[in-house]
Amino acid sequence: METATPHAEVPRASAKAAPPTSDIKAGATPNPRAPSLRERWWAVFDVRIGALPLPVYLVLIGILAAMTHNGKLASDLPTGIALVAVGGFTCAELAKRIPWVRHIGATSIFAAFIPSAMVYYGLMPEPVTKAVTTFTKSSNFLYLFIAAIIVGSVLSMDRRTLVKGFVRIFIPLALGSVVAACVGTAVGTALGLDVKHVLFYIVVPIMAGGVGEGALPLSAGYAQILGVEQGPLFAQALSAAMLGNISAICLAGLLSYLGARKPKLTGNGQLTVAPAGEVPVDAADASQGAQSFDAASVAAAGGTAIALYLLGVLSHQWFNWPAPVVMLVFVVIAQLFQIVSPRVRGGARFMYSFFSTAVTYPLMFAISVAMTPWGEIVTAFHWINIVTALSTVLSLALTGFFVAKWVGMYPVEAAIVNATHSGLGGTGDVAILTAANRMELMPFAQIATRIGGAIIVLVSLTAFAYWH
Repeated sequence: METATPHAEVPRASAKAAPPTSDIKAGATPNPRAPSLRERWWAVFDVRIGALPLPVYLVLIGILAAMTHNGKLASDLPTGIALVAVGGFTCAELAKRIPWVRHIGATSIFAAFIPSAMVYYGLMPEPVTKAVTTFTKSSNFLYLFIAAIIVGSVLSMDRRTLVKGFVRIFIPLALGSVVAACVGTAVGTALGLDVKHVLFYIVVPIMAGGVGEGALPLSAGYAQILGVEQGPLFAQALSAAMLGNISAICLAGLLSYLGARKPKLTGNGQLTVAPAGEVPVDAADASQGAQSFDAASVAAAGGTAIALYLLGVLSHQWFNWPAPVVMLVFVVIAQLFQIVSPRVRGGARFMYSFFSTAVTYPLMFAISVAMTPWGEIVTAFHWINIVTALSTVLSLALTGFFVAKWVGMYPVEAAIVNATHSGLGGTGDVAILTAANRMELMPFAQIATRIGGAIIVLVSLTAFAYWH
């Protein structure tokens, strides 16, 4: 016989019982814990001046000031790095605080020209100037940077995009050079200058490829043809090239701002437009390289960059070919034939990111102190020269902008590459691309500056000899 089990009585809820958790008012949270002293310090340490933590930045300023005061400021590698890092990041940080102007490349302008002006007017301590100059010239800082940027950016590119970019860039570059020569000469002539003077002493030096590859051989050729001293001619060519470089930096900043406002006009560093649905041929390799690279891969990428640069230097010693162009040719071949492994290409991508983020402004500060003659810039600051230079660079960039869509390129990127044709060689390319925030375009900028500049010098000297 089954025994009936009585039902257990459910106790009644007391009026004083606490409300269930679900009844707690939504959004009500317990008071947050106050940050500890250590956490507050970490927050301060995470404040950056450029790439430097704020406490490290302040400590470096104190140390460098004490060394300068004691007359024991060395020009060795550690001290040189500290000097250019503090100087470059300070200039960039000051420019970032200026409303609106920061959108037109103020960070590049400040880092590239303010230190030079300080040296010229005696505002920079002599020991600092001497240490930075010695460090910059003895370390060949500029070409280490260019090697890392070129090798890193090329090895990070899809091969199909690389080929398209190099083939197509010559069209807007050639058309832009012709248009710029015509417009610049017409503007200078309309303002009262002689046609020959405007073309050969203002417009041509702007597009001649910088100082070593442009203004120097150009002025030497002029001097030989005319039978006069090279010095005054070099000063004229250099001042025009400086004005063109400044114009290109400002214009690059404006183009970057335009790209941010009109995203359809820019590839954000990618030069050619990829057809809809096209998958990069190196997508699998890029994914594999990004997942597997390590510190050893970064070191291998750095060694590859240095080897390719030295190969360019050797070709310059043997055949007098420009080292950066030779290096560019070999790294493009390496990428096209997949000579470099995906792991090392991943390291190259990281190397490129590091140099473009942490080294750009220190490099510009170093070049400004050691290699930028402020006196020549001041000499060129005549309003007719400024308007002529600006019209030349503007027409060069606008031609690239409007021709871009015809050849399957992004207008903003094509205009920026065309603008680098008026840069001061490698230093100008760094400043212009920094102002545009598109260091990925360095390989194409080198084509525009080096090869485009060499063609301009050759054609101009031939025309000058004939005209003379």
